Amino acid sequence: MEGLMTATIKESEDAPASYPGISYAGFSTEATAIGPGLIWERIEHYTRWRFSARSVVWIVEGCGEWAPPLAPATVTATEVWENDAWAAFTPTPGPLGGYRFDGHGPYRITANVGGGTVPAAVQEAFQRLAEYFADARESASTRGTAGVVKADVTIGQLSEMTTRSPAWVAKAMELSGAGDLLRPYRRT
Repeated sequence: MEGLMTATIKESEDAPASYPGISYAGFSTEATAIGPGLIWERIEHYTRWRFSARSVVWIVEGCGEWAPPLAPATVTATEVWENDAWAAFTPTPGPLGGYRFDGHGPYRITANVGGGTVPAAVQEAFQRLAEYFADARESASTRGTAGVVKADVTIGQLSEMTTRSPAWVAKAMELSGAGDLLRPYRRT
């Protein structure tokens, strides 16, 4: 088995029919106004876990062990390309919990991924992102500071200075603290 390696060369992931429901108890009014799709897309883009069910198809080449790169995953079909068509194929279980492919393929693996109960850490990450984006919207609409590096406002003896990275909205996952909570879900 020395030197054997599989490679996922294509991943086709369907969009979910819906995202998991989240209790908005404790959220600000502004955060509840943000659609859950925006937050779930960010979370699922950042992690390799899916929290709502959908279908995925992977095309894999090479010989060696392969495991689904998304979790939780239930493989529903495995096929190998031979004689110019896909043919059903049953891979051997691998020693690391994946599937062992002895030929070079390509192989087509179809699976259902996602679903289950949303862990508390992921719910907290959802809230942090929602509140962060709510602040971004409020900043842009009332203070005009979205994307501004530095803004000074003075009214009489009162003054306010805002200093932010121009990429502060793009870094929401990091700056909101959601990324730290999602760290265990970055790998399968």
